[in-house]
Formats: sequence, structure tokens, C-alpha cells
Amino acid sequence: MIHGIGTDICDIRRIEATLARRGDRFAEKVLGPDELRVFHARRARSEARGVRYLATRFSAKEAFSKAIGLGLRLPMRLPDCQILNEASGRPVLRLSGDLATWCGERGLTGQVTMSDESDYAVSFVVMQEAR
Repeated sequence: MIHGIGTDICDIRRIEATLARRGDRFAEKVLGPDELRVFHARRARSEARGVRYLATRFSAKEAFSKAIGLGLRLPMRLPDCQILNEASGRPVLRLSGDLATWCGERGLTGQVTMSDESDYAVSFVVMQEAR
């Protein structure tokens, strides 16, 4: 059964400006440890690729927070909701900490999809109840 659906669109230029203003502290506030490694690797190859990666993850986490119905209130912490890619490229949710416990207690699992185009990143999340 569907628990919730969330979608988000993010202006990549806004993320780029925030990253320029606040530096890596912004990325560290948004991304989890595994995502940070990917972000730094992509950014080292191309600044634009790093910014796009950060923007898609930010968008996906916003969509996730809407799908679970909490918004950005605890136990929803951005770094505890990682969006990683399987070898095939498929994005998957990896939750940790209190957020993982909260979703586990409710039997929630989720699906995520993301896309980006020149100035925008968009994400869609569906959360399902296993019960």
C-alpha cells in the first residue's frame, strides 16, 4: 500500500550559488558519508558534475521528506537519507540512524528516481507500507 508520494524540482543554479557561498559545509550538511565520497570524486573531475550530483540528491531528499510526511522535522536528517546508485545506475534509498528506525517501525520502503537538465534537477519518491 502506498504511504506517500513526494516530488521536488530544484534550481541547480541556486545550489551552485549556495555551494559557492558556504563551501563544502553545505555539501556536508546535505550529503551522507557515501554520497560525500561520490560528490568529491565527481567535483574533482568537473565542478559542474559535482554541483549536479549535489542538486539531484538535495531534490531527492526533499521529495523523500514529503513522501514520508515529516518534511524536514526529526527524525528526518538529510545525511541519514542517502541516495546511492547500484552498479546498473539505478538510484536506491539507504537510510541510517533514527530515520532508518522510524521507517522500519512503520514497515516503509521506498523507490526514488531523479533527473537533471541544464538548470533543474527533479526527483520523485514513492514510499510503500510493507504491511
